Amino acid sequence: MTPKIHAAAGTLALITITTFWSSTILTELFGSHSQVATLKMGILWGMLILIPSMATAGATGAALGRKWRLPQVAAKSKRMKFIAANGLLVLVPSAVFLAFRAGSGQFDGLFYTVQAVELMAGATNITLLGLNMKAGLAISARRRIKS
Repeated sequence: MTPKIHAAAGTLALITITTFWSSTILTELFGSHSQVATLKMGILWGMLILIPSMATAGATGAALGRKWRLPQVAAKSKRMKFIAANGLLVLVPSAVFLAFRAGSGQFDGLFYTVQAVELMAGATNITLLGLNMKAGLAISARRRIKS
């Protein structure tokens, strides 16, 4: 059961972050300031999905990884630590800052600087989560072959 929960939580986290990132790009390019403010508040509410899914993926991954001594598992663990730190130290604070700044109509240089940092950090997490998913699928296929 744990592998299925891990896969579902990791997939949900990746989809959620990708949705936040792509919605931000599209809204910044084609939307109004009002739409950007609405999106930024929606992203804060979306954290109610993202944070538990990331925590679940991390916890179940750690539990599953204890049984394996593979370089792919070690790499996934290392990436997950970076993903978590990036999320907690950059993405969550940026999301809060941007939501409040957009909500008060402050679309200035500081807003767009933080927005650029958030997009880079988000792209990094999307890439690393994608690599973790790829490694997880390879580990899962290896486990099925051994069974």
